[in-house]
Amino acid sequence: MGHRFAIRVHYEDTDMGAIVYHANYLKFIERARSDWVRCMGVDQGRMLDEQGRVFVVRRVEADYLAPGRFEDELEVRTEAAEIGGARLVLEQRVARGEEILFAARVTVVCMDAAGRPRRLPEAFARRIAAAMDG
Repeated sequence: MGHRFAIRVHYEDTDMGAIVYHANYLKFIERARSDWVRCMGVDQGRMLDEQGRVFVVRRVEADYLAPGRFEDELEVRTEAAEIGGARLVLEQRVARGEEILFAARVTVVCMDAAGRPRRLPEAFARRIAAAMDG
């Protein structure tokens, strides 16, 4: 089932035609990823302060499938697809009801302050693996 995150489309999210501006889908999925990480037990501020590690988006493959509109109630659905030592691949979908408007495959890497890859936090990696198995 994965993580679900609700978003309402505000006027500021739209273009002149009251359709969601394409770049805002990236903001929507970022908010949902941050919430998903928090729900998986990671305080990203503490992770930076105590371990010097951050999550960095390395790659996004995106498909715009249908337009979202002003006042739509959307849901971002996030699921882990792959996990490695320092890398995590997520499938994210923005839906209006059952209709998928936007789909993305996002590769996130855990890095230190110098930009070197570092292993994902152990408890976080265990939770992800368990979610993928279940």
